[in-house]
Parts: sequence; C-alpha cells; structure tokens
Amino acid sequence: MPATPHLRSLQAVELALRTGSLQAAAAILGITPAAVGQRVKALEDYLGVDLLVRGRSGLKATASLAPAVAHLNAAFRELEATAALLDLQRGSEIHIAAASDFADLWLKPRIADFRAGHPNTLFCINGEGDAPLRLGLVDCEITFGPVTSGDLLFRDYVAPISSPENTTRIAGLTPLDQLEGFPLLHLDFYKEDPAVPDWSEWIRGHKLRRTAPERGIRFQRITPVLEAVLANAGLAICGLGLASEMLEEKRLSLPFSPASGVWTAHAFQARFRGDALGRPQVRRFREWILAESRLTADWLHRRFGRPPIQADIIQGPLPTLSGSSRRSL
Repeated sequence: MPATPHLRSLQAVELALRTGSLQAAAAILGITPAAVGQRVKALEDYLGVDLLVRGRSGLKATASLAPAVAHLNAAFRELEATAALLDLQRGSEIHIAAASDFADLWLKPRIADFRAGHPNTLFCINGEGDAPLRLGLVDCEITFGPVTSGDLLFRDYVAPISSPENTTRIAGLTPLDQLEGFPLLHLDFYKEDPAVPDWSEWIRGHKLRRTAPERGIRFQRITPVLEAVLANAGLAICGLGLASEMLEEKRLSLPFSPASGVWTAHAFQARFRGDALGRPQVRRFREWILAESRLTADWLHRRFGRPPIQADIIQGPLPTLSGSSRRSL
C-alpha cells in the first residue's frame, strides 16, 4: 500500500471538525492553533479548495470536503483503535502519580537502578520526567493511607529525629528536661494516622517536661521538615523509612531510644491500572518497586523490630484504578 500523503494535514482537518475549533485540535495534538491552521492550509493549497468554514457551533466542512467526512472520521477512528491496541503512543513510558514525599525521598533516588537494567524506559512522575505528561493517564498510583488488600510497599516507623549536633546537646541535659528550649517542628503528614502521636502526645507519653509543646512551625510535607532538621532548626517526629539513607549516612540521628517510636497504622501502597499491567515494562516496574520496598521494610524491621502482626498484609494485585536491586536500604 502506498504511503498516505498529507496524513498530518488530514489529521488536523479531522480533529478540527470533531472538536469544532483549531484551538481544541491543537490541545489534543500538543501543538499551537497556528500550527494546526498551517497543516489545514497546506492541504487546501494542494487541493485548490477550502475545506473548513466557521459556523455558529464551530468549524464545519465545506461542500468540497463534505463527501469525504464520514470516511475521514472512520479512518482516524480505526487508526486510534490500532494505536490503542499496539500502545504506539505510550512506547516504553510509565506514568506514576505518587505522594510527593515518597516520590522525592524514596522513588526518584532509586529510579536510576531500574533504568540501569531497563535503559529504554521513560518515566513521568507527578507530571515531570523524560516522558510527556498525558492527562488522565496513570499507570501506577502510590499513596499513604489505610492498609487495603494489594501492593503494600511498607509501613513506616515514626520517631523523633534531629541533627547529630542537637542529639549531642540533648544527651548532655537531665532526662526530664531534654526537650526544654529546643524548637519543635510539627508535621501534618501523619495527622490522619491514628497510631502516630503529635509532640504533645509523645511528650506526655514519655513523661518529659516541655513548655508549650504545641508551639512551633507546622509543615504539610516531610521533605521540607527534613531540610529544617538538617539545618539544626529543630526536632521533628517523622517516618524513618523515607529518611533511611540520611540516618545511615549519619546526617540525621535519633535523639531518644529507638523504642520511643511507633509503627504507622497507615502504609505506602501502590495501585496499578489493570490494563497497564499488560505492558511488559509496567510489569517489570511493579516487580522492581516491590523488591525495593521489601529492602526498606527489612531495614526498618532490623532497626526497630517488626510491626504488629495484625496490621501486616500480603502483597498482591490491587483493584484496577478509576530487575533486581543493588541497594542495601
């Protein structure tokens, strides 16, 4: 079969008719309305006739184009169906929507390991990466919330953390007053988790003295609170799984006994779109992220014991959405 001439121009004409405007067609094609207009004009110049005319409800076919409209629509419907079956537009892309702190502190630092074994895979994580953003299309969603059946990544262990300098200063104070005078940073990330205490509850439970423990800077996200702790700006109650490398590198430290922390009732979990798991690269990514998450879970278990058995959950496929590792953590 000979190559179809002016295929891009025909696509521009068909989309302009289907959506009623050059602007809407441009949004679908990912180009400017002027570029769509240029493609339409190129075909009009070649044929020597006008193809589109503006009506009350948008662009319409001229008398010259009208006999071909049904065939044009049918042809592009078939092309779109073919592309969907073969996944031509996706190639080796994996689109991930993840809790921002999980993406920044856990996923992105590890993704190079996956790329090393699968160099042709492109990622779009929370709208950014080397794959283009495709609105409404997510292969994997990673959240922190109540444990459900499916792909549990890990439950975290939450405890007070500080910089090594502040830990040294705290160690020199009398046990009852070890927090007096130190800024307390409040993290709202865990506020929906019934197992995680705030500073007031933690201080009361450990029978320490602290004037106005509810005062201090509030943070919605883990990443900025860790940056503040690293800068000696105060202490925070935070999940240690996301900060494991900082603790291993001794950039962060535990100012109190490791037993002073608690396991979260909620967990980081992954949900994969059912049809996305039909693609080999998504299946490989699922296997990889489950293996990586087990390394983090194992590190937490070694350091802080196992979480309560009644909250454990077997990893497995979750309902459809609406390579081996070289790391030690």
